[in-house]
Order: sequence, then C-alpha cells, then structure tokens
Amino acid sequence: MLLTSTLIDWSRMQFAMTAMYHWLFVPLTLGMGIVMALAETKYYRTGDDFWKEAAKFWQKVFGINFAAGIATGLILEFQFGTNWSNYSYFVGDIFGAPLAIEGMFAFFMEATFFAIMFFGWGKVSKKFHLTATWLTIFGATMSAWWILVANAWMQYPQGMVFNPDTVRHEMVSFVDVALSPVAVVKFFHSVISSWILGSIVVMGISAYYLLRKKNQRFAIESIRLAAWLGLISSVITAFTGHLSAGQVASHQPMKLAAMENMYVGRAEAPLSAFGIVNPDKKKSDWASDKPDYLAGLNIELPYGLSILSYNDPSAFVPGIKDILEGYTAYDGTVVLPASERIERGKMAIQALADYRAAKEIGNEAEAEIQRGILDANMEHFGYGYMSSVEELIPNVPMLYYSFRTMVGLGMLFILICLLPIFFIKKDREKFANMRWYSWVLILSVPLVYIASQCGWVVAEVGRQPWTIQNALPVQAAVSNIAAGAVKTTFILFLVLFSVMLIAELSIMLNAIKKGPKTEAENITNVEQ
Repeated sequence: MLLTSTLIDWSRMQFAMTAMYHWLFVPLTLGMGIVMALAETKYYRTGDDFWKEAAKFWQKVFGINFAAGIATGLILEFQFGTNWSNYSYFVGDIFGAPLAIEGMFAFFMEATFFAIMFFGWGKVSKKFHLTATWLTIFGATMSAWWILVANAWMQYPQGMVFNPDTVRHEMVSFVDVALSPVAVVKFFHSVISSWILGSIVVMGISAYYLLRKKNQRFAIESIRLAAWLGLISSVITAFTGHLSAGQVASHQPMKLAAMENMYVGRAEAPLSAFGIVNPDKKKSDWASDKPDYLAGLNIELPYGLSILSYNDPSAFVPGIKDILEGYTAYDGTVVLPASERIERGKMAIQALADYRAAKEIGNEAEAEIQRGILDANMEHFGYGYMSSVEELIPNVPMLYYSFRTMVGLGMLFILICLLPIFFIKKDREKFANMRWYSWVLILSVPLVYIASQCGWVVAEVGRQPWTIQNALPVQAAVSNIAAGAVKTTFILFLVLFSVMLIAELSIMLNAIKKGPKTEAENITNVEQ
C-alpha cells in the first residue's frame, strides 16, 4: 500500500487531537493534586475541620478529572501500535521501557492509594490517609516522569545503538535514557507548569464562590494557598523554560529558528517580543530576501535570543537559511548543509539494504563493507527519507505565535498569582468584595489552558518533520493502513472525546455548584 501524504496528515492530526485532549486533564491532575494535598496537610497539623472539608472538596474535583485523564491516556498509547507501528518497531526496545515502568509501578501506585484517599476518611488514621494522598500525587507525578522520559528521548535520542540485523534501535544505557538532561528539564518544566494550571483553576473556582457570596472563607483560603503555589511555580517554570531553550538551541536549532521566525542567523541576536509574521513567506522562500514580518512590525529585545540560547550576548544563533545551507555551531561543530545530509542519509538507507542482502546470501565481506558505510553515515539516516530541504522546515507561524502566547501568559500568571497574596494580606474582607478581580481569576482559567496547550504545540510541532529527532521522520514512522480508516477513527475519537469532555465538565460544574460541605459555621465566614 502506498503511503500518501493524506495518510500521514490524518495520522498526525489524530495523534495530535488525542494528545491535546489528554493534556487537558493531566496538568489539572498534577496541579490540583498538590493543592488538595496541602489542604489535607493543614488539616493534619491543625486539626481544624475546615481544612478537612476543603481537602475533601478539591479531592472530589480531582477525582472527576483523574478518571477522564486515564481514559484519554490509554487511547493515546494504543495509537502507537495502530497508527505508528513502524515507529513502535523501530524504537520499541527503548520507548516501551519507560511506558512499561510507568504502567507497572507509577500507575499502580496512584491507583492503589487513590482508593485509600477517596474511601479511607474515618477508616484509617489521619496520618495514614495523608500519606495515601501524597503517594497518590507522587504516583501521578512519576507517571508523568516516565512518559516525559519517552518524549524527551524523541527530542534528543541517546543511550541506544542501531542494530542493522533487526533494523531497530536498541537500548544500551537505561541511565542515559532515563536521566537524559533533556528529560530532567522537560519533567520539571512540564510538571511545575502544571502546578500553575492547577493553581489558576483553584483560584478561578474559588472566585466563583466570592461572586456568589458563598463559602467565602473557603474561597479566600483556597485562593491564598493556590496563589502561593502558583507564584512559586511560575518563577521556577520561567527558569526551567530558560534551560529548555538552551537545550533546544543545542539539539534542535531548526525548532528555535522557527520559534523566532528567523531565516538568517545573527550574532548578538535579539529576541522577538512580538511581531506579525509575513504570511507570504513560504518554505520555498527561505533563501530569498522577502521580509520576515508584515510591514516590518517586530518588537525586539536586544541580545535576548543569544542570551536565551547560550547565555552569551554575542553568540551567533543560526536561522533557517543557515541550518539548511550549513553553519558553524556555538561549540565549534561544523554542521553540514541539509542537502549533503540528505545524500548521506540515502547512502545509509541503501547501505542498510545492501548489508541485509549480503547477509542473506552469506557474503560476509560485502556485508562488512556495507556495515562500514552505514556506520559512517548513520547520524544522517533519517534525512535519507527527505525529498527536499524544505521538508525540514516546521510550521513557522504556528510556532512563533504559540511560543509568544505561552511566554506572555506565563508572565501574566506571575502577576495574577502575586496580587491575591497582597490583597488578602492587606484586607481579606475587601478582597472578598473585589468583583473585578474575581472575574480576572475566572477568565484566567481558559487562558492557562491555552498557555498549556501552546507549550506542547511548540514542543511537538517544532520537532516536525521528525518523529525521532534526526533519526526517523513521520513518513517513515506511520503504519501502512488506509487513509480512510484513519479519517473514520479520527471522527469517532473526536466525537468520543467531545462527549467525554462535556460529561466531565458537567459533572465537575455540578460538584462546584454544590460546593464544599458547610456543617461548621466558620467554613462560610471570612476570618478577620
């Protein structure tokens, strides 16, 4: 069956849709779980039933979201086998290990202690229940760790060798895969940014109670707790984002160039704060003099990109044109032109075919020659599937705007989390009546989801056309199935996920309307 662009595009869209739906639930699980656990910790330390009821309420919202996240996550993992079987075979030994560990240990941990957390109130000691709550969150976080290890390996593959006899990559160092510097930074950036999302959602829900003049002590205490978590997390996320940008500059320079809409590299490169990308600039124009921005509109921060990339204000940052034509990297490495890498990649692919043919007929001498050619060109192997250098350019406008949306909203969240801390400390009762700020918190909820989704757009769209950076492009990773079948399942999944999302939101909104239990009078009153 011929692999068509239609099949590839529909397979990519289906996986992207599933991943983005799944990521609606994961960060809320990780972030709200911390708020929930902190509330129960306060109950354990103070013995105040107010904090018990607060913890139980956030636990209820957490549980609704947790279930939806599991359902979408399972479907996402199945797609590796159904839509991306070539990829699964090519890297199964490496990619499967983190996912297997995630399923055997992290998922079982969170599933086990989740039951104790939900049904153990009054049946186990306060200390054991608190431990179960924190272990549930720890298990969920460890699930994220192993999944992000697998994703980081796709961005920066290491710890493996290619076996021409099996035509697949095989792991030689589990430590290199599990503790990759890219994996470590990606884990902290993703998880801590999830704490921001959880904090904003908690503050948004609490602001709803302030507008309704209901459960005001609960609302203010929840906002204060979440604001501190969100503020600290926002500052740390900015730092991990800076570290991530440096790794992208070193390992995925094309992604960085596309994020910056930079076609021609520069020393002392400025960072584009905001601009309007020229819609007429096409992939085929990478070597032309067409302006990168519409009407020259581009607000720049001097030296910003060089500092962001290499912590060196004078560093040269390559643009799309440089990457395609060849350049000298910051560490002195000479990067070959893309056209030469494509030719060497084709040599590697042909050498692999000749090696296997020689092996089949028992010609060991010829097999050894072809193995030498393959090894010499293996780092360019994935480029051999490209028909032109333009295929190496990702979607520039999507990356440019997504990156700025993510960063801009991230800076806004620092302010949004800082202000409640100041207002509540100054005058709690006055803060309870600040309707305008309650609306700010409520409207921040969709904004934090937009920022979260934009982060994954930058990470995944920026890696295109690669499934595994420099090793396996998407056209070589897709399953050999009918495009019509993928279209059909895309529509089915879209309907299924939409129904699931509507159901989850309905159940969650119903729980929010009911609010926390208010048996004790002081739960509904604002403390002075």
